Amino acid sequence: MVDNATYILTATCPSRLGTVDVITHFLYQQGCYIKDMHSFDDTKGQQFFLRAAFRHDNGDVINIEAFKSQLNERVQPFNMTWQLHGPDRVPKVLIMVSKHDHCLNDLLYRYRTGHLNIEIPAIISNHPDLQGLADWHQIPYYYLPITAETKLQQEAKVWEIIQQTQAELVVLARYMQVLSADMCDKLNGWAINIHHSLLPGFKGAKPYHQAFAKGVKLVGATAHYVSNELDEGPIIAQGVETVDHTHYPAELAEKGKDIECLTLARAVKYHCENRVFLHHNKTVVFPD
Repeated sequence: MVDNATYILTATCPSRLGTVDVITHFLYQQGCYIKDMHSFDDTKGQQFFLRAAFRHDNGDVINIEAFKSQLNERVQPFNMTWQLHGPDRVPKVLIMVSKHDHCLNDLLYRYRTGHLNIEIPAIISNHPDLQGLADWHQIPYYYLPITAETKLQQEAKVWEIIQQTQAELVVLARYMQVLSADMCDKLNGWAINIHHSLLPGFKGAKPYHQAFAKGVKLVGATAHYVSNELDEGPIIAQGVETVDHTHYPAELAEKGKDIECLTLARAVKYHCENRVFLHHNKTVVFPD
C-alpha cells in the first residue's frame, strides 16, 4: 500500500569510508527520520549501494529542489550517483502479453487492489484474445499482430505507444515474441521478462513435458531484465517449488504458472519501489 509521507533515496558510489555517514548525517540535518535503510558494499567490484526510506520528522513536505541542491554539494567528494523519489510517484507500467493470461490477470488484480502502486496506461498484445480483460479494467488494448515480415514495423508502433504513454517500465507478462536487438537496447534496464526456470535445460516447445520426461524435482520461474542475450538478462527475482514423480506435465505447468505470477509480481514491485540496482550483468536487490 502507498505511504503518502515516505521519500525514497537511492545512491551508489565507489566504496570508500564515510558513505553511510554522509547520507544519514545529511538527512538528520534536514530534520528527516529514516524509517528503513539497506546498504551493500560489493567488495569485489568496489561499489557501494544504499536505499533509504524516510519522512520529515514533523510531517512537512520536503522542498525537493533545495534538498537536491544541498545533497549534491555534500556527496560530490564521493562521486555518488543518486535519485530521490517523492511519495506521490506512481510509476507507469506498460504490459505486453500474448495468449497466456495468468501473469496479466495477477498483475491486474494487484494493481486493482492497490498492492502494486502503479498505473497501467496500456496493454499491448500480438493476439486479440485478452481484449475483454483489458476492457473490463478500462485499460487501452493495442492488438499488434506480428509476422516475420511485419516485426520491425510493429515494434516501431510498440515503441511509439511506450513513448506516448510515458511508460517508465515495460513488463513482458508472457509475451511470446523475441524482441529485436534494437528494441532490447532501447529498453535496457527498464523492461522485465518472466520465464520458467527450467531454462536453459528445456528450451522450445512443451518445456514441462520435457521436464516430466527427465523426472525433475524442482520447478520455478525467473524474472529478469530484458537483454540482447535471450533469457539471460540480469536477474531480479526467482521462485522455486519442489515436485516429484506424481506431478504429470499438466500439474507441473499449473505449479509453474503460480510461481511465474508470484515471481513476476515481486520483480515489478521491487523495481517500482526502487529496490533494484543494475550492476554490470547482475542486480543488487534490497528486499522489503
